[in-house]
Amino acid sequence: MAEYGEWNRKGATLSDVTAKKEYGVDREFIAKGIRAGKLEYLEGVMWGNPYLRLLRSQLEKYIAEELGQDTLSKEKNKTKLRKIKSEISKVKKKLKKLEERKIELEQQIK
Repeated sequence: MAEYGEWNRKGATLSDVTAKKEYGVDREFIAKGIRAGKLEYLEGVMWGNPYLRLLRSQLEKYIAEELGQDTLSKEKNKTKLRKIKSEISKVKKKLKKLEERKIELEQQIK
């Protein structure tokens, strides 16, 4: 089912925990897809906690089939929006620090 080397490609896999964060699907939904033969997986353990490693392309296809393409698009857009908001917050914090440093330097010059 999976393309050659897909398991090793950066960003091509995700854990079941990440799938819940990014797509809003729970472990039971994933297990249903595995039992139906729609999803391939690898088992892993991190710090004693088991997780499932899935192929992103297969998961997205399965979500589109089961929940609809609009649901998939909506969840992907929510994830993108969260990342953008996070980046904006980081840039604002950095800007604030730079402005404070600028004021310090201007005071030292005078």
